[in-house]
Amino acid sequence: MRFVDTHTHLYDEAFGDQGALAVERAVEAGVTKLVFPDIDSKTRDAMLELADKFPGTVFPALGLHPTEVGNNWREELEKMESYVSRPLCAVGEIGLDFYWSKEFVQQQKEALKAQLELAHRLDLPVILHNRESTEAMLEIIKNHSFSDTRGVFHAFTGSIETFREIQKLGEWYVGIGGVATFKKASIGETLKEIPLDRILLETDSPYLTPVPHRGERNESAYIPLIADKIALQKGIDLQTVAEVTTENAEKLFKI
Repeated sequence: MRFVDTHTHLYDEAFGDQGALAVERAVEAGVTKLVFPDIDSKTRDAMLELADKFPGTVFPALGLHPTEVGNNWREELEKMESYVSRPLCAVGEIGLDFYWSKEFVQQQKEALKAQLELAHRLDLPVILHNRESTEAMLEIIKNHSFSDTRGVFHAFTGSIETFREIQKLGEWYVGIGGVATFKKASIGETLKEIPLDRILLETDSPYLTPVPHRGERNESAYIPLIADKIALQKGIDLQTVAEVTTENAEKLFKI
């Protein structure tokens, strides 16, 4: 079976100098393709350095994470321009986060709009981060996206009603990660109603580690645990989950 981890930060400082080993463990576990979302200019070169070690396996994106948006967001986006000529699979991780701080809410919105424009210019999908900001996010997508705007709502834990609202906006997938394996997580039940052809697998490593490794550092090799939970919730076999979600990822990111 082949899997794709569509959201993993194996270049994060949590891995120290062991990121390459984490990539190798993922491949050994059948996770043969990995998408690296970008954070900001401070971590971008480390991300690309690790990605360059594994061509055809690791696919980097380009973006400014909403928690890194401040008064200098325009400068951060200008720095991104020097990277647009290299192979990229998406614009991301971009979006809104009203959980950690509401100090730069307006700047987050403006940065998101600008990066939707960048995705349109580069003809790339977007990887959306959405935390306690669903209403504002949907409004921006409705009013400031383009006819070719497409992508994934990363770390989706919303209701089936929210999922249906997202589907009205175009070609959108939802990223399902370790939270789906948590005993009291409502997304477990919601999964029963989300069509498999709208689901992408992700770890968000080193965060949101699935059961039975919860409390440990997450990594891409744990993707099969998430896939197994989806198979259980939907009453289908693991092979089908692997095949369909891999096809979804390869189609969206063109990898």
